[in-house]
Amino acid sequence: MLDFPRWKIASILGLLACLMALAIPSFLPEKQTDTWGWIPHPHVNLGLDLAGGSYLLLEADTSDLAKTRLNAMRDQVQSEMARAPAIDIGDIASDTGKISFMLRDVSKVDAARERLNKLTAGAGLTGQRDWDLSVVDSSRIVMTPTQAGFDQALNQAMGDATEVVRKRIDELGTKEPTIVRQGTDRIVVQVPGLQNPQALRDLLGKTAKLEFKMVDETPADQAQAAKGILPLGDQILPYDDGTPGTTIMVKRQAILTGDQLVTASQGFKPEDNSPIVNFTFNSEGGKKFARITQTNIGKRFAVIVDDRVITAPSINTEILGGSGYIEGRFTVASANQLAIALRSGKLTIPLKVVEERTVGPDLGADSIHAGILACTIAVLAVIIFMFLTYGRFGAYANLAVVINVVVIVGVLALLNSTLTLPGIAGFVLTVGTAVDANVLINERIREERRRGRSVLQSVELGYKEASRTIFEANVTHAISAVIMLLMGSGPIRGFAIVLLIGIVTSVFTAVVFTRMLVVTWIRRTRPTDITI
Repeated sequence: MLDFPRWKIASILGLLACLMALAIPSFLPEKQTDTWGWIPHPHVNLGLDLAGGSYLLLEADTSDLAKTRLNAMRDQVQSEMARAPAIDIGDIASDTGKISFMLRDVSKVDAARERLNKLTAGAGLTGQRDWDLSVVDSSRIVMTPTQAGFDQALNQAMGDATEVVRKRIDELGTKEPTIVRQGTDRIVVQVPGLQNPQALRDLLGKTAKLEFKMVDETPADQAQAAKGILPLGDQILPYDDGTPGTTIMVKRQAILTGDQLVTASQGFKPEDNSPIVNFTFNSEGGKKFARITQTNIGKRFAVIVDDRVITAPSINTEILGGSGYIEGRFTVASANQLAIALRSGKLTIPLKVVEERTVGPDLGADSIHAGILACTIAVLAVIIFMFLTYGRFGAYANLAVVINVVVIVGVLALLNSTLTLPGIAGFVLTVGTAVDANVLINERIREERRRGRSVLQSVELGYKEASRTIFEANVTHAISAVIMLLMGSGPIRGFAIVLLIGIVTSVFTAVVFTRMLVVTWIRRTRPTDITI
């Protein structure tokens, strides 16, 4: 019991001092700690319910994903059938949610099936393919998307979309946003401190699908379109040229996409100082851009963002270097939004806002005040009870409780965690349960004294026997917290994190730290009796 070497005492005090020092910046204004320079000053971040801010619930447009997969497969089928030796097929139909086409030569059915099978893949561990391939009437091939394939594509698209949303919000400079998936097709976005969600809403609602397509100015195609007949391989898109209702006919096949962008930034056009978006392609995209402009001098190409033509300039000369700019009817804010969206990548699936809330800072301040008041009352009530009940040993337990509260804040700051209102509830619960271990230890010491054991034996057996019960009780407590952490979301996770940290720190302070204090006192005074 008395074997408590100095290095162990120094280690315990040093660890607690470091963790308590990490908590200090969280109790000071950020403006003050920002002047500390190289000195570490981690802060506990406040959640949406404490700091105020914006809450958005985004829902994916799954019908658009199905359409995108269908169009992509149609293009792949067309390319695969055209590959030498070519297999002659009729028009490819996809208006019924399936890919269907006729083979002109029935003897090529097996060769076509072999090529098309390479375009399909297994859908996870379901044992199914992402597309079902069948032959109808001996000459028509039908490719049907499977539900397993769609679910796999949706899961991947939502994972990519979550990362894109995270990058876009980080570009806004907001602090500690919360971006988590909810269910199969929703994303929850919480941005503390952002009081005007409109800019965030506009940014996240932008798919940022950048495409370059050639404008179809062929006289025959223009005449056909004027009769209301859309030429094969063309599409008509809205054109933002300042006149409402203006459209332009472009080739359906994109000659270049935003996937090969390296960077994009808002700038100003030198001639008239109008806002533009500068962009730079990677080496592969730069070479392709140069080749396209070299072979299409005198023709027009359309710059398309989210299926709207922003501009359709003529190619006057070859563009080398892989750089250019997009001009249109931009404001500085809209050009900057487009640049952020292009930098962070396109959304693989469109997202729409289905729920929006704004929490004012006043409400957050009220929550903080109420939480601090509740925590203060809990600490004071525990301190008074423990001191009146156990005297000196209660004072040791009280010191452990106070240190435990500060240490929890230090650990939260070290982990860069976000404190929410349920997290404050976890604080209060931790304070109430932190002294459980000391109650068990003190009652066991009392019991050993009643049995006639000496002071030293009573204290030694009290800590030894009670520690087993304390460990088992806190393990079951921790299991519950881990389950909430793994299966919960949002506020439940915030509560579980504080609870888990509190369990670990309270056991350390209540058992190890108080034992060190008791041993130091016994060594110094050698009491023959104790009042507990």
